[in-house]
Amino acid sequence: MDLFLWIKALHVISIIAWMAGMLYLPRLFVYHAATEIGSEQSETFKIMERRLLKAIINPAMIASWGFGLWLAWELQAWQDGWFHAKFTFVLIMSGVHGHLSSCVKKFARDENKRSQRYYRILNEVPTVLMIGIVIFVIVKPF
Repeated sequence: MDLFLWIKALHVISIIAWMAGMLYLPRLFVYHAATEIGSEQSETFKIMERRLLKAIINPAMIASWGFGLWLAWELQAWQDGWFHAKFTFVLIMSGVHGHLSSCVKKFARDENKRSQRYYRILNEVPTVLMIGIVIFVIVKPF
């Protein structure tokens, strides 16, 4: 068995899981922002958001980083322009992840001050970053 191919497969699987969560969590926030504080629905959203973050998004991000760094090391990608662009977008994605984590905590404390519109816009950010990352990795424009 070729270890490189297994690591590559695990990297892609972890990215898919990370992105699924990064796209779903802000959508939950859109609906959560419309609920009344203390309502049964609000409490259900809190559980869903926490579980999604802790059980899927956080582990998937850690795995994506771990497998991705291993692949970058093996490929000696540090020298390539496309890798620098991809790495920058992945850092931004990680920052968005951190912001979403902060939002989960604010909702859990009933301290959300942001509108549904904010979360609808925020929901598009991971998509744009993902498109850029895929183009950098597949097309390697520089």
